[in-house]
Amino acid sequence: MKAAVCRAFGTPLTIEDVVLAPPAAGEVLVAVRACAICHSDIHAAEGAWGGHLPAIYGHEAAGVVREVGEMVAGVAAGDHVVVTLIRSCGHCFQCSRGDRVLCETRFAIESPGPLTDRDGRRIAQGIGTGAFAEQVVVHASQVVPIARDIRFDVASLLGCGVITGFGAAVNTAGVATGDSVVVIGAGGVGLNAIQGARIAGANPVIALDLAGTKRDAALTFGATHALDAAGADVAAEVRALTGGRGADHVLVTVGAGPAAAQGLTLVRPGGQTVIVGMPATGVTVPFEMADLAFYEHRIVGSKMGSTRLPVDIPALIALYRTGRLKLDELITDRYPLEQINEAIRAVTDGAALRNVIEFPA
Repeated sequence: MKAAVCRAFGTPLTIEDVVLAPPAAGEVLVAVRACAICHSDIHAAEGAWGGHLPAIYGHEAAGVVREVGEMVAGVAAGDHVVVTLIRSCGHCFQCSRGDRVLCETRFAIESPGPLTDRDGRRIAQGIGTGAFAEQVVVHASQVVPIARDIRFDVASLLGCGVITGFGAAVNTAGVATGDSVVVIGAGGVGLNAIQGARIAGANPVIALDLAGTKRDAALTFGATHALDAAGADVAAEVRALTGGRGADHVLVTVGAGPAAAQGLTLVRPGGQTVIVGMPATGVTVPFEMADLAFYEHRIVGSKMGSTRLPVDIPALIALYRTGRLKLDELITDRYPLEQINEAIRAVTDGAALRNVIEFPA
């Protein structure tokens, strides 16, 4: 099997000697047709959260089910599916409360994992998926069937960036009609947070980013205003746009401590700051405890947009079909697996919203 294997931090190599175990009970084998590049893949490959090498990353994918293991229901060989990193048992404490992104169960697929080289040495399945490869074996809970007329490149975006940003606004923050929203970061996740806020009826929707091109993109995806995150007095500009109070919701979609610290200065009394972007391990943010208590500020986290895969992905596809949710516009370029380094470099340099690795049928 051909895959992009990261053997040293930041230097993925395309090799053809990866061995993939067949699906065991509760697992499915998917032939990957498209995998979008998320910043989390890049951070993971650079060692932001530790982990093991060699590894195959890629977790935002779509493809065709080729084989299912025993005890798999709801998906069959031949189905077109979105592949995600969200793995859930459906019956633990968290799952039973509807919080499937926080599933507590340890799965058999996690140790030692389905990937080895030809000599039997372990290759880590990055972010629980390993989709920079021609095929993946994942737990059945990680896939959602989709209609055959949805293109694979578009469908792959639903595996992470769309559900994370959109869900942060709609599921985690609970943005409602007339709410004021600030989104810090107008990359792939941020643009989808903007879309979620817009579709929920927020006004104003204020985007912050350092890059002018991304501020322009934010306006295209539904922001009513786009501000330079490094402006002289961003807090004053936000207050001027929100009745002098600050925003009801501030969504921090970049994994950077300074962005989170800035977010805390933009929220109104009684408002909430939602931490969406994943920083490297060890990043901390200081805050004034008295302000938090006195102004009833809330700080909450959002993992994968608090997504309920069987509910949210069909709903997002329905929005896409009606033209309310922009997906095609998120894709900057498409690359074969052999050009993955160039595709990653464009993302790292800020020249792309989402680049997609495509595999032949």
